[in-house]
Amino acid sequence: MTDKDKKFMLLAIEEAQLAGSIGEVPIGSVITDKDNNIISSGYNLREKNQDPTAHAEIIAIRRASEKLQSWRMDGTTLYVTLEPCAMCIGAIVLARISRLVFGARDTKAGAVYSVYNIGTDNKLNHSVEVIEGVLETQCSDLLKEFFKTLRK
Repeated sequence: MTDKDKKFMLLAIEEAQLAGSIGEVPIGSVITDKDNNIISSGYNLREKNQDPTAHAEIIAIRRASEKLQSWRMDGTTLYVTLEPCAMCIGAIVLARISRLVFGARDTKAGAVYSVYNIGTDNKLNHSVEVIEGVLETQCSDLLKEFFKTLRK
């Protein structure tokens, strides 16, 4: 974990807070290039868009692809506050994202380590370098507070 990983995870947390402020599950994502420039960001919009694929990572990947005018994102890093689900890590692999940095594990649906090992499986045509636990407590607390408030 580096200082730059913390810096960009803080930005992903800001994205997650935006999601939470509109009633979405607070998950945020940021994509940077090899020179640490922000390419795109996103947060959950499943409820607002009534779209099951509108996860923070997918939104950030779509925006980055538009900006780069390419689906290939070699050399990029995706920061996300929660371990990606199977759909999202699948998209990360297909987009050829080089690095994934996530905050908290998702013990129910995490597909990087918690439930499945997609992305680090060398049977796939692309593997992703994974750094986990960056600002884990802050990322986890965001979700805990959101669901605690929701259940009141």
